[in-house]
Amino acid sequence: MRLLIVEDERRLAVSLARGLTAEGFAADVVHDGAEGLHRVLHGSYDLVILDIMLPGMNGYRVCAALRAAGHDVPVLMLTAKDGEYDEAEGLDTGADDYLTKPFSYVVLVARVRALLRRRGGSGSPVVTAGALRMDTAARRVHLGDDEIPLTAKEFAVLEQLALRAGQVVSKAEILEHVWDFAYAGDPNIVEVYVSTLRRKLGPAAIRTVRGAGYRLEAL
Repeated sequence: MRLLIVEDERRLAVSLARGLTAEGFAADVVHDGAEGLHRVLHGSYDLVILDIMLPGMNGYRVCAALRAAGHDVPVLMLTAKDGEYDEAEGLDTGADDYLTKPFSYVVLVARVRALLRRRGGSGSPVVTAGALRMDTAARRVHLGDDEIPLTAKEFAVLEQLALRAGQVVSKAEILEHVWDFAYAGDPNIVEVYVSTLRRKLGPAAIRTVRGAGYRLEAL
C-alpha cells in the first residue's frame, strides 16, 4: 500500500517513512500542506498521514479541500494539540482518525492498518484466496497448513495480488503501491519479486497475463 506523510517535522517524517517502509508500505514524504494536497489530487495513495500544524496550508484545510473535491482517501490526522474541540474539528473536516503527539508508533501502525482494512470493505485482517491466507495484521502467510516466510516487500507484492485475486494487476499498479514515489530503479524489479513468490508458493500461484500484468490464482 502506498502512503503519503504530510509532516513538517522532518526528523519525525523521515522516521515514520523508514518505519512504515520496514512494515512493507511504500511511503512518500512532503513537508507542507499545499504540496500534500497536490500530491494526493494528482497521485494514487491508499492513505494519508496528515499533520495539522503545517506551513502555508494547515491540515484542516487540506482535508477539507480533499473532501470538497470528492476524494475519499483515508486520512489519519496527527497533531501536538489535544482536547475534544481539536479532535472534533479534525473529524468534522473529513478525517477518518486522529492521533495526538507524542504517540506510540505501534498504535500508529495499528490505526493505519485498520483504516486500510476499512477502506477495503472488510473489518477482517485476513485475506484469503483458495488455500492461501494472509493475515495483514500479524504479517503472516499460510498456504494450507504451512506457513510461508516472506520478506516485507514480498508480502506487499503478494498483498496487492491477493486483494484482487482472480483479477489482473498491472506491473505499474504494483510499482505504484509497493515502491515509493522516489523509486527510479528498473521496473522489472516486480518480475524479480513475482519469481520469488512463485518459488515459495508454487509456479502456478501467479499467472503472467502477457501485456497486462499478473493474476493470483486460487490455490
